[in-house]
Amino acid sequence: MRTTTKAWALVAGTSILFCFGVALAQNGEAPPSTAVSVDSQQDVNLTPAQMLQRARSFKPMMESNAALVQRQASDAKARNDVVKSLCLSDKLSQIHVAVSTATGRIETLEAAVNRNEADRAQHEFTIVQVLKDRSSALVSEANQCIGEETGFIGESTVTVSIDPSIPDTDPSLFPPDPLVSQPPTLSSPTK
Repeated sequence: MRTTTKAWALVAGTSILFCFGVALAQNGEAPPSTAVSVDSQQDVNLTPAQMLQRARSFKPMMESNAALVQRQASDAKARNDVVKSLCLSDKLSQIHVAVSTATGRIETLEAAVNRNEADRAQHEFTIVQVLKDRSSALVSEANQCIGEETGFIGESTVTVSIDPSIPDTDPSLFPPDPLVSQPPTLSSPTK
């Protein structure tokens, strides 16, 4: 039973990494400095108490990710950049969901540790790891939010000023006295 749970956790982590890899490959760009990875191989040998300690250390990282994106969103709003502001607000709300979900999962992990349920603790720890990695991926996505060009919304007016040195004639009309020359008369050799 325990091996099956670990195998499913490893398969779930690998599947998530594969999905992120496909999504990044479609962009043609590698993520910035924060890479998404599930450290399931090194975390397999952790005790439930160590899992709880590590999971608790993930929460401040996730909260700092949220603070970073919040600053970016505030800057975009201050510059009246609606497109970037909406993009960053979406990423921020997704990070907040990840943080609140991780908080609940850490509490469940703590309860599993207190009851000596190692399988349940491993399951909850894996979920918290995935949420931490998702938070890091959302920061990378937030760094790629593109703003709008400077422009104004509403009615626009066009003002035209004409240089007074330009003549007031329409160049598309024929001149009033066209100077047309008569073609020369040719003499033909037979005439």
